[in-house]
Amino acid sequence: MSAHTESRFPAEVYGKRLERAAELTRAAHLDALLVTPGPDLRYLIGSRAQSFERLTCLVIPASGQTPSVVIPKLELASLAGSAAGELGLQILDWTDGVDPYRVVKSALNAGARVAVDDAMPALHLLPVAEALTTLPVSATTVLRQLRMSKDATEIDALRRAGAAIDRVHARVGEWLRPGRTEAEVAADIAAAIVEEGHTEASFVIVGSGPNGADPHHEVSERRIEAGDVVVVDIGGPVEPGYYSDSTRTYAVGEPDAEIAARFAELERAQAAAVAAVRPGVTAEAVDAAARNMLREAGLGEYFIHRTGHGIGLSVHEEPYIVEGNDIVLEPGMAFSIEPGIYFRGEWGARIEDIVVVTEDGCESMNRRPHGLTVV
Repeated sequence: MSAHTESRFPAEVYGKRLERAAELTRAAHLDALLVTPGPDLRYLIGSRAQSFERLTCLVIPASGQTPSVVIPKLELASLAGSAAGELGLQILDWTDGVDPYRVVKSALNAGARVAVDDAMPALHLLPVAEALTTLPVSATTVLRQLRMSKDATEIDALRRAGAAIDRVHARVGEWLRPGRTEAEVAADIAAAIVEEGHTEASFVIVGSGPNGADPHHEVSERRIEAGDVVVVDIGGPVEPGYYSDSTRTYAVGEPDAEIAARFAELERAQAAAVAAVRPGVTAEAVDAAARNMLREAGLGEYFIHRTGHGIGLSVHEEPYIVEGNDIVLEPGMAFSIEPGIYFRGEWGARIEDIVVVTEDGCESMNRRPHGLTVV
C-alpha cells in the first residue's frame, strides 16, 4: 500500500459506502446528499479535507449516478489521499470569483430535495439553501444508519485502537506517584499514547483526589498525594482514524475499606452493562443494567451521566447508551460502557471499555483489568 493510502481503506470499501448512501437517500425520499469536510466525508471517501471559507462539498445523487466533489482548485491536493480518483468521482473544481453554490446546484436536478450533513457550517449552509429552490433538510437519519454499524474493516481498526490504549494503561504505574502533578503525569501519558501507535493524544484526563469527582476534569497542577484515587481517561485515533477511549481508576497506595467497597459495586455495574449487550436489546436497557445495580447498592445518585456513547471516526457518535434511547442494538454497533460514581469534594471513579455488538453478545476492545489498580 502506498504512503498516501495507508491512512484509509481500499477504494472498494468507500465505493460500497457511497452506494449505500445513495440507497438510504432514496429510501428517505430525497434526491441528493451533500457532505462537507468532517467525519462524514472521511467515512464516505477517505478525505481529510478541512472546512474553510471556500466550499468543499461531496454531492451524492440518490439516483446512483456518479457522485461529484465541488472543491476549490487551490484545495485539490486535499483529495490526493482520498479514494476520489480511484472511484472516478466527478471533480467540479472552482476558482475565486466563481459562485460555488451554483456549482453545487449544477450537479443537481432542478427542484432536487437535498439533505445536508451536520458538519456543514452556517457559512455554507445558508448560501446552499439560497441557491436551491427547496429548503435542505438534515441528513442525520441517513448518515446515522451509515456510520452506526461498523463493518469488518472498521472493527479491526477499533481492535487495534483498543489494544494500543491498553498498552498505555499498562504503563500508567510508571508515572503515577505522589509528588507529581496531574499535568506532569498527563504529559507522560500523552507521549506514550503516540508511542503505542496513535497519531495523537486527543484527550488525557488525570483526575486525582477531589478532581476525580468531576467527570470532565482534564488536568491541573494539583500534586498527587498518597491515598488518592485517580481517574485516568485517555484516547486518540489510530489509522485510518478510528478512536480509542478507555478509563481505568487507580489508587495511590491501598484504598480504605469504604472506597474499595464502593468501587467493587461500580465494577459489578460495569460488568452487568457489558453482559447486557446483545442484538435486539435497546440502548436504554444497557444503561439500566448499570444504573439499576448502582441504585440497589445505594450509589444511584452518584452516577450522573449516561452509560456510554458510540465511537468510530468520532470520539462521540451514535448510538448513545442512555435512558430514553429505544434504538435496538445490531451487530457492528460500537460504543463505550462507562458508568462512574462521583463524590464531590472527595473522589470519583469510572470504568470504561469500548464494545462491539456481535451476533450473540459483544466483543470488548479493551482487556485491561477493571479493578481499582494500586500503584
